[in-house]
Amino acid sequence: MPVLLISTYELGHQPFGLASPAAWLRRAGVDVRVIDAAKEPVTDEAIRGADLIAFHLPMHTATRLAGPLIGKAHALNPAARLCAYGLYAPLNADWLRSLGVSDVLGGEFEEELTAIAIGGAAPSPAATATQAQHGEAQRPSIPRLHFLTPDRSTLPPLARYASLNLGDGTTRVVGYTEASRGCRHLCRHCPVVPIYEGQFRVVQPEVVFADVTAQVAAGAQHITFGDPDFFNGPAHALRIVEGVHAAHPSLTYDVTIKVEHLLQHRDLLPRLRATGCLFVTSAVESVDDHVLALLEKGHTRQDFVDAVSACREAGVMLAPTFVAFHPWLTLDGYCDLLDTIADLDLVDHVAPIQLAIRLLIPRGSRLMELEDVQGLVGPFDPATLAYRWTSPDPRVDHLHRAINTRIGVRLTWDRREAFAEISALAHAAAGTEPPARPRASAHAPVPFLSEPWYCCAEPNPDQLRLV
Repeated sequence: MPVLLISTYELGHQPFGLASPAAWLRRAGVDVRVIDAAKEPVTDEAIRGADLIAFHLPMHTATRLAGPLIGKAHALNPAARLCAYGLYAPLNADWLRSLGVSDVLGGEFEEELTAIAIGGAAPSPAATATQAQHGEAQRPSIPRLHFLTPDRSTLPPLARYASLNLGDGTTRVVGYTEASRGCRHLCRHCPVVPIYEGQFRVVQPEVVFADVTAQVAAGAQHITFGDPDFFNGPAHALRIVEGVHAAHPSLTYDVTIKVEHLLQHRDLLPRLRATGCLFVTSAVESVDDHVLALLEKGHTRQDFVDAVSACREAGVMLAPTFVAFHPWLTLDGYCDLLDTIADLDLVDHVAPIQLAIRLLIPRGSRLMELEDVQGLVGPFDPATLAYRWTSPDPRVDHLHRAINTRIGVRLTWDRREAFAEISALAHAAAGTEPPARPRASAHAPVPFLSEPWYCCAEPNPDQLRLV
């Protein structure tokens, strides 16, 4: 059965979600073709030549972008079996099936996808995880796989993907891998939660080492570890980075770690720095303790402040991300967020798009457990694949539109210039005077990836067109 795997968007990375299942399928003797639609066209010839067409949907933006391609595949090759896999597939199962998709796979999809390709098997109840879409309380059973080294041989070269800017004008080629999937935590707004329900699964160290080594041979000078939280299993994480550093001592990397874990394991931060960690992304989301409690983030405003200090003491840069706009936001609250970023000397650490992130509420979101959210949102919107909401204060929505308009097509905007303009807009809306523009930092240049991180947010039309 000829198989076509399609990725639409993976935050500017060479798609792990294509390379990993490609390895499984090729080991099984399947004729598989992979297309990263963010870098190359999905041709009519490729669609017509496949008996199974599978779309990787790891995030909301990827799912929105996949819709037209699924429709095209169904029209051009109605006999082909269509499959969707990844975090956002079960969350949007009904919509996907309305487009002609027959198989919907969630977490740890490689084995089930291979079974479909070689035998036409229907996915098991565990794989479909439809309870995530319909809000059922049953905990899904996530399989434990022994992974294979991802096969990246037919993907576009790493140099065509997001690069690392060291902050001084120099750049590095970036690779991407995963050392674990899922998460132990149950943050209300996180799309991982409806699929994994507090479970996480490790990728065997030898597989990670082999994948990193292959990417270094292909030119990678820096690796992004895409784990939802690198310290879900700190012993596993340290084994990975210490092994990678021993084999490739000049290689740098970045990881994502919760504020809660940064403080709980602050003694491990120097070991990250010693093994080449340039920065840690952390989903801070808000500096309002009430909002943090609603989101069940597991940290407070003061914890965030303490985490900034802990990372600075260890010599590891913290790159905070935010859900800047949410139903509980006030104009004063948004100004407080900006002023806090400036007071902590984090302006250079925050990508401008983080200041326009708007809360996404997809199907299966634990946010729908909150009565005040139920009273704020409208019906599920199949056009945006989310529950639509508006702020109780129209001025907040107006401010968001004004900021979004400026940021949407300026994703590489100078961070200090962007911050100053956004701060002026926000304080004017709130009727207050903005603080003096923050002075240039005295510390070292701040490294950042050329592709902004905004995976759990509502994309605006400009971002969809850019992708």
